[in-house]
Amino acid sequence: MHGSKKYRVAPGESFSWSRVNPDDCGTFGKEEDALGPTEEYIRKLDPLQERLYAEGAQSLLIILQALDTGGKDGTIRHVMREINPQGCQVTSFKAPTPDEIAHDYLWRVHKHVPAKGMVGIFNRSHYEDVLVTRVHGALSAKKAAKRFREINDFERMLSHNGTTIVKLFLSISKDEQRRRLQARVDDPKKRWKFSPADITERRYWNRYPQVCAEAVAATSTKHAPWYVIPANHKWYRNYLVARVVAETLESMNPQLPKVKSPSRIKIR
Repeated sequence: MHGSKKYRVAPGESFSWSRVNPDDCGTFGKEEDALGPTEEYIRKLDPLQERLYAEGAQSLLIILQALDTGGKDGTIRHVMREINPQGCQVTSFKAPTPDEIAHDYLWRVHKHVPAKGMVGIFNRSHYEDVLVTRVHGALSAKKAAKRFREINDFERMLSHNGTTIVKLFLSISKDEQRRRLQARVDDPKKRWKFSPADITERRYWNRYPQVCAEAVAATSTKHAPWYVIPANHKWYRNYLVARVVAETLESMNPQLPKVKSPSRIKIR
């Protein structure tokens, strides 16, 4: 009824950003209808993550991409709130440092991949190096295609070594971004989030759809699928992300380790 597969980009699929409706809210009539189902999925995360941690044999990497104000921070705050912080690591990727620029673009990413038993969340990721760089003209289409192949190889290697990868692109409309930026400017408590660079980047808005669609289509694979999530309605975004993450953890089926219990034990 409200299936997440609708938003999954199939490997090799010809994908156009025009098919994404940021205002989509499935068949939910209103926010109140989604609250219960959302909470059900969120409540599943803690016991699943505990099993993953105890098993210590596999890990989950969640990659969050979005344009400015797309809702990455809000998604982490609302959807992941039930996960034990001891078993979860969030990494936010900013503009690369001089040391990072001196290495290949995947160097800074690999060292933050979650260890076995852990959930890792990337707030932005290595995909900045095939999105922003292309939009600003620093990377040609030919070089981007080479990086797509490298990223697929990198993610396949992680998958072969026990890391399940799920990639979520939060899609908002240009008008919704304007409202959110204005809200940051108008609210003294949110003003710290605003940067003049957001306005500069907004001027490139019309360049993003094609670049994002090409990157998603080229790198959505069986072992590392992309989900393009309608995100104008934060409540529907939260529902879909909670569902995708819960279903992914369930498919990983982590098992508690079997412990041999002594026949007789007395605690003094």
